[in-house]
Amino acid sequence: MNDPQAPHPELPAPQPPAPEPAAPAPFDIDRVVAQLRSVRESWRASQGHHAEFGEAGFPSRHELGRIIDVLASALFPLRLGPPDLRAASEDCFVRASLESVLLQLAAQIRMELHYRRHTRGADAIERAVTAIVEELAMRLPTIRRLLDTDLQAAYDGDPAAHSVDEVLLCYPCIVALIHHRIAHELYGLGAPLVARIIAEIAHSRTGIDIHPGAQIGERFFIDHGTGVVIGQTAIIGRGVRIYQAVTLGARSFATGDDGRLVNEPRHPIIEDDVTIYAGATVLGRVTIGKGSVIGGNVWLTRSVPPMSRVRQTQPSVSIEASDPCD
Repeated sequence: MNDPQAPHPELPAPQPPAPEPAAPAPFDIDRVVAQLRSVRESWRASQGHHAEFGEAGFPSRHELGRIIDVLASALFPLRLGPPDLRAASEDCFVRASLESVLLQLAAQIRMELHYRRHTRGADAIERAVTAIVEELAMRLPTIRRLLDTDLQAAYDGDPAAHSVDEVLLCYPCIVALIHHRIAHELYGLGAPLVARIIAEIAHSRTGIDIHPGAQIGERFFIDHGTGVVIGQTAIIGRGVRIYQAVTLGARSFATGDDGRLVNEPRHPIIEDDVTIYAGATVLGRVTIGKGSVIGGNVWLTRSVPPMSRVRQTQPSVSIEASDPCD
């Protein structure tokens, strides 16, 4: 007879319990903070940065975006200002906006000049800030007149536009040009970092990348706009129209004896009344003559005389009809 207490031959032998998993190492935030400090210090040492250059802070992209919006509303109060604004109170709104926003802009420029001060003292920086802000304020009427010509060019050049108000409120090229025409003045007045930040704000808002150093004449129209690139030393005349994905870029970059890139004129000159269609690329210090038309997707690295017509060579395309029985 089988012993009922004997182990069943088919049952596995009992196994020892599995060991408890090891507890994860505690998160050491102090170590992460120390490592980030080490990386920052290595970067600053390699770049020749000094802590005192940033002691006054750095210009804020967020603040400059808000400042440009207020300046835009002062330029076009009834369209870009508050919804309850009426013509009778326009001047009061513009005055209040400028008195506030110019002080805020001065604070951003002051931080840039402290960052770049080198041998300039605090008093000299303050005088420079005041001069830049006051001169920009004096140029705002000229900026508004230029933007009016851009608005009219967009309206005249696009049959889909029902009014200049629609152009102002809806077209990305006008957003980009409001930013550019302000940034261009600041760039020339001695606040290039603030100007570059404003240009990049426009780039992120519209997809249109215009360096603030670029010189752009009146009645400028960018149709659609996405992907347009205009380089620092580009010069654009009056009545120029370009379409999406156009590049006015540099063909090559010269280097100095120290191996660093030389900032010299390297972007195209576009004369008056030129049209450049979508996807065209114009590279180098070339001149596109007055009244010329550059076709879509053209790659151009040489100058063309006035009234030129440049287009891609049409490829031959063979189309075979399919057999309906296939």
